[in-house]
Parts: sequence; C-alpha cells; structure tokens
Amino acid sequence: MFDNLSNRLTSSLDRIRGRAKLTEDNIQEVLREVRMALLEADVALPVVKDFIAAVKARAIGTEVSKSLSPGQVFLKIVKQELESVMGQANDGLNLRVARPAIILLAGLQGAGKTTSAAKLAKYLKEREKKSVSVVSADIYRPAAIKQLETLAGEVGVDFIPSDLSQKPIDIVNNAIDYAKKAHKDVLIIDTAGRLAIDDEMMAEIKALHAAVNPIETLFVVDAMTGQDAANTAKAFGDVLPLTGVILTKTDGDARGGAALSVRHITGKPIKFLGVGEKTDALEPFHPDRLASRILGMGDMLSLIEEAEQKIDKDKAEKLAGKLKKGKGFDLEDFKEQLQQMKNMGGMSSMLDKLPGMGQLGNIQDKVNDKMFVQMEALINSMTPAERRNPDVINGSRKKRISTGAGLQIQDLNRLLKQHKQMQKMMKKFSAKGGMQKMMRGLGGMMPGGFPGGGGFPK
Repeated sequence: MFDNLSNRLTSSLDRIRGRAKLTEDNIQEVLREVRMALLEADVALPVVKDFIAAVKARAIGTEVSKSLSPGQVFLKIVKQELESVMGQANDGLNLRVARPAIILLAGLQGAGKTTSAAKLAKYLKEREKKSVSVVSADIYRPAAIKQLETLAGEVGVDFIPSDLSQKPIDIVNNAIDYAKKAHKDVLIIDTAGRLAIDDEMMAEIKALHAAVNPIETLFVVDAMTGQDAANTAKAFGDVLPLTGVILTKTDGDARGGAALSVRHITGKPIKFLGVGEKTDALEPFHPDRLASRILGMGDMLSLIEEAEQKIDKDKAEKLAGKLKKGKGFDLEDFKEQLQQMKNMGGMSSMLDKLPGMGQLGNIQDKVNDKMFVQMEALINSMTPAERRNPDVINGSRKKRISTGAGLQIQDLNRLLKQHKQMQKMMKKFSAKGGMQKMMRGLGGMMPGGFPGGGGFPK
C-alpha cells in the first residue's frame, strides 16, 4: 500500500535522519524532495502546499534547533503533520441512536459500494457484535441487488429483498419498517451509482437522504483515482451531509494521493480503508498508523489486532502445547501456519505492517502469495506419513510428490529447507525468551540481506 510514496519519502528523510545539526538549507533541500514525492503521489496541490508550510515552520523553529537529535525530531514533525493532514485520530461510526442505526452508502459506479456494504456489515457483526440488515436501492444496475444478496449470505447478515420495479424511496422505507420490527441494530443501505456526477443522480440521492435521515452517510470512493477521489467526495459533500469516507482498493494504490487529500479537501474523515477483495478486507482508518507505514515505521498495532481476530486460537494453543511437550513441528503444522498467514491477508500484507520493510528494496516483489499456493500443493501431494516425518522423503518420493503437485523437484527441496528452518525457529519460540529468537529465525527465511539464507521461490 502506497509503496511509491513510502519509498520516495523514506529515501529523502533517511539523509536527514542522523544529522547532528539541521540548517535552513538542508531542510529546504529535503522539503523540496518531499514536495515532489507528494505531487508524484497525486496529492492535491493545496494539501502539499499547506503540509510543506507546516513542516517548514516547525522545523526551522526552536523545536528542532534545541533538540539533541534534530534529524529524529524532524522525522517526528513530518509524521505528526502527515497525521494532521489525514485527521489526527480514528473517527469511528456513530451508532448511538434508536434502533436501527441507518448507514447510507453513496458514490460513483465501480467504486465498490456493494462490496463495501457487505464488508461493513461483517465488520459490525463480528467486531461490534451488532445485528445487521442490508438492502439495495440500486434499481439501475440489475446485478446489484443479486450481488448484495449473495454477499450478505457469505457474511451471514440479513438481506432485505428489493426489485427493479420499486422506487428507491419505497425500498428504503420498507427496509426501515422491517429492521424496526426485527429489532435490528443497524441497517445498511446500498444506493445507485453513476459513471459520473450528474444533476439527476444528485437530486435522487438528496431526496433519498431526506426521506431516510441516516445517522451515517458514507461516501465510497476508489483510492486509485488519486486526488480525483477527493474532488468527487467534495462534489457529493456539497449536496449531502456526509459523515465520512470509505476509501476502497487501497491495496492496489501505490501512490496514496487520495488518503492524503480527502480530509483536507472535504473536511470529512476517512473512516475505513478497503484493503482487498475478501469480505473481511476492511480496516478502520487510523491516521497515526498509516503515517507510520508511509514512513517505513510499520504498523504493529494493526498487525497484532489482525492476528487476534483472524488466527484460530484453538489451533495456535494446540500447536503450542505440542511444541511444549517436545513433539516435532511437522509439515502438517507448517501447512496450518501457511493457512493462518493467508487468513491475515498473505505475506505481502503482513510485511507491509512490519517496521523497516521499506528499506529492504524489492522484498515485496520477491515475497508473493503464489509461493503459499505452491507449498500447499506440495504438502497435499504427500502421504500422511511423509507429512509427519519429512526425513523419509527420498529421491523417488521427491519425484512423485513434485509431479503430483505439478512442480519441480527444486521447489520441493526449497520447501523442505524452509520447513527445517521453521522447525528450528519453533524450538526457539517454545524455549524461554523465544519471541526475539523467533523474529531472528524468521529473518533467516527472508530474501534480500537477512541472515541465514534460505530464500523464497521467485
């Protein structure tokens, strides 16, 4: 996420990070580079101007000159101003109303409104423990109603039927009546999008909003449209009393212009980030955490929260108990760990949140989730006895396993080597003070300058 911006900013700021003394000249030089990085990331010009002015005013003042480590203070100022541009703190949903709390989603066609409705429903159901209903008032796109019904079934929330012959206002009024009678905590309304902003669309969504009077009106916008996302959000905000923004497709956005422009231009907070296609790929927006990720400092809090939500605790405890008893870490266990990592969005998503990953160059390119598919295929091609005791895998068995998985023998050799490294790491983890040892061991499995070699398949 935002790789281009992150790489440009970290390389510019690295040169000033360790300086014992900062002058107006070297601050100006770095700020010029930061300005170019932001403009290339498609951040809106007014946002860039205000950001640079704020950093410069603080950096040239006494805040830096009186510090024992001016380079570190300068970096801290940049981080704080990034947070300020994006909104300071997480701005959650306001659901403190009589049931049902109504959430209206608006936006252009193709921004991901319907998927976001399902993701938000799943988030509220699982994390906020709310009973949720969803309804589609999109009578212009025939597949929209069916799509929402399918997604609602996937995430296990109540879908309220609607059809193309109904008027949007009638659909939502019926849905509100149903949600009240069913004592639902939240009703999410998916509205129609258009290919572009037009008077007819704005008049319709304005009338719908007036009839519904939702507690939350969220604008759903595609992050990959850059500063246009902020401009479109402003156009909607001029017509509707928006309460916040859901920024979608951020996992495919290497620039970051939308995230850094939306709050400044619209005055509305980003409340959620869409970080993938799966229904659990929705994250509450934390400006401080995103600023850390942009500056290569990682986001361990989000990683820990994600682990708590998505890792199967029973399986983790079972493995811990097995290791404690001195039983080996076999390939069945290894496969289980691969699946747990997939549940957390894959290795690239995890690396994105680890500190210092930006300094490792193209590690994200080397570590892709295709390798997990290959590893699982190889393990699935083995017999239960081979998985429990990989030492029995000789030449003829290797040929059979790799052929069965549709891969090469060298792919299998690589898997077996990585399993050995993971085995050693798990022994350290189960020993006293194991977490630090485990992190060092994990480093041994990484490509690009980590100790221990091993490497991932390309």
